[in-house]
Amino acid sequence: MYLKLILLLLLPLSTSFLLPPPPFHLPTHLRSEVPDLGVDDHCLNCEEKMENTITSLQTNLQSLRTGRASPSILDRVNVDYYGAPTPLNSLATISVSSAQQLTISPFDKSTIADIERSIIDSDLGLTPSNSGDVIRLNIPPLTEERRKEMIKMCKSISEDAKVSLRNARRDAVDKCKKLEKAGKIGEDELKNGEIDIDELAKGFVKKIEEVQKNKEEELMKV
Repeated sequence: MYLKLILLLLLPLSTSFLLPPPPFHLPTHLRSEVPDLGVDDHCLNCEEKMENTITSLQTNLQSLRTGRASPSILDRVNVDYYGAPTPLNSLATISVSSAQQLTISPFDKSTIADIERSIIDSDLGLTPSNSGDVIRLNIPPLTEERRKEMIKMCKSISEDAKVSLRNARRDAVDKCKKLEKAGKIGEDELKNGEIDIDELAKGFVKKIEEVQKNKEEELMKV
């Protein structure tokens, strides 16, 4: 009888170790909430996106070849490396042998055929010379026809950059409108934010046009 009584008293203690602990709730006054982004924050984010667009534009235009040897013309060439498109400049050393020639030295010699194929398949219009250890790339002077093709590509890349700017502007304006709709900002603050974003966009469009103009002048040099 006494044994049964002892077992009954110990049973709740033994089963309590099997139960999961109660959920922990941080007191309301200690909870930190992420503050909502305001108009100024959306303007700054928009500016950052536009700056990145300019950087990307400059990188893409550098890859348009002129009549001089420059490693940057290979920046947009990707190689099929074990099934993954990989930038050529991460698989090889690219050096300027002369004013009209580049030398490509693969880190892994087994990739040399893939590198050669990627150059042939690119839009550079160049024919690589594979010696088995290195690839030599002769850069011929641009013909008048090739210059016109390059300038078309320059305009196309620049137009893509402008589209990216317009998307960044629209995204920032839409987010500001949502703030106004939610009652977090007033109509005047929304209007001022839209003006600031428009001014940002206009300034960056001018930068794009300046970068484009400089590249076109470079391509037209004989």
